[in-house]
Amino acid sequence: MTERGQAHCSRTVDHFQIGPSALHWDGQALQIDINELTVPIPRRVRGRITVHPHTLFDFSTPLDPAGLHRWGPLAPSASVEVALQHPEQNWRGHAYLDSNEGDEPIDRPFTEWDWSRSLMRDGSVAVMYDLQYKQGPDHLLALKFKPDGSIDNFEAPPRVAMSRTAWRIPRRMRSDQTVRVAQQLEDTPFYQRAILQSELLGEQVTSFHETLNVPRLVSPVVRAMLPWRMPRRA
Repeated sequence: MTERGQAHCSRTVDHFQIGPSALHWDGQALQIDINELTVPIPRRVRGRITVHPHTLFDFSTPLDPAGLHRWGPLAPSASVEVALQHPEQNWRGHAYLDSNEGDEPIDRPFTEWDWSRSLMRDGSVAVMYDLQYKQGPDHLLALKFKPDGSIDNFEAPPRVAMSRTAWRIPRRMRSDQTVRVAQQLEDTPFYQRAILQSELLGEQVTSFHETLNVPRLVSPVVRAMLPWRMPRRA
């Protein structure tokens, strides 16, 4: 990921250019063309990711009491094709596509969130957004996005505390049984992502789960580290 200034970005109704990389909606699928260099060791990453939505949703909901941060899945359930030339990788699988936007820095209302998505037996996708604020009570979004385009609220199970990450980030998941980490995908000083095995709505589910620790994100030490993972181009 490279942060790029306005001079390197442009967009139309169906195309978004970010430096040498771009996203294009062809009416049926989202094509993501990547042409980047990794850091701190320069390596080329080039290829195409194609996301085929199963059902498109026009849904957005506030994440904070003031409504300054909003989230909504565009395609809670989708198919993805990955075709990279550098490094050479090709695979297909299940995908998810959403949108987050905010009118202020993320550290103003939030201290932490735990987010998860789980593919259910009926083809729907259950999403839980467990939010902690600097002020006021915690807030939970528990929504089921169904193949027919409808959305249901559901009663989420209780929180289950999980083991801390290697960077000592506390994390939690809502489940009716013990939660097992099947695979740790990303582990950083302020963010983690993992594949979990748990129980939700009477089903054994495999979930993508993430934790964002906002105080860690805005700490001076982490901010000094970020450019080594996310270089900036003005």
